[in-house]
Amino acid sequence: MSKTPIILGIDPGTQILGYALLKGGSKPVLIEMDVLKLTKEKDIYARLQMIHAKIIELIELHKPTDFAIEAPFFGKNVQSMLKLGRAQGVAIAAAMHYQLPVTEYAPKKVKQSITGNGNADKDMVWKMLAQILSIKKQPKYFDATDALGVALCHLYQMNGIVLPFISKTGKGSKTAKKSNGWAAFMANNPNRVKAK
Repeated sequence: MSKTPIILGIDPGTQILGYALLKGGSKPVLIEMDVLKLTKEKDIYARLQMIHAKIIELIELHKPTDFAIEAPFFGKNVQSMLKLGRAQGVAIAAAMHYQLPVTEYAPKKVKQSITGNGNADKDMVWKMLAQILSIKKQPKYFDATDALGVALCHLYQMNGIVLPFISKTGKGSKTAKKSNGWAAFMANNPNRVKAK
């Protein structure tokens, strides 16, 4: 019998790093979700060391089986991209030190797997996460919910879960239009929607 997965999801950042731990199984359970604030430390290398230390602390405390991280999106500011890449690299190196399998997900992939819309805003992603995982209190920073989204996206990929309106329908087709939206999602996923 395979071990129940525990996924450490990371939203990398050099000012705020989001992290979340999610336990898999028939009903996923949130273990922990928070952020590491790095803004008080001015030295970029000290920030990288703080990221490395936090990832190691989380791994040693929770013993995750998988490590999922959001891939940096390509922006116009090259310096920001380089800093973000370093933060991501340090986090990945910490996970690799513990021989955890590492998977990267593009932001659009995460949003699409959680909401069915690759262009969903952060609030929509949070609302779906709160519904799916029965979370009552919204964290202060979206970086934490972004990390949770990465972890849940990874769990879905591991389990082969694909939302019905993402697959087998061409963009703009009649089938895609009929199967897109909340009504279709709720009809096709009654186990993931909680009545109030």
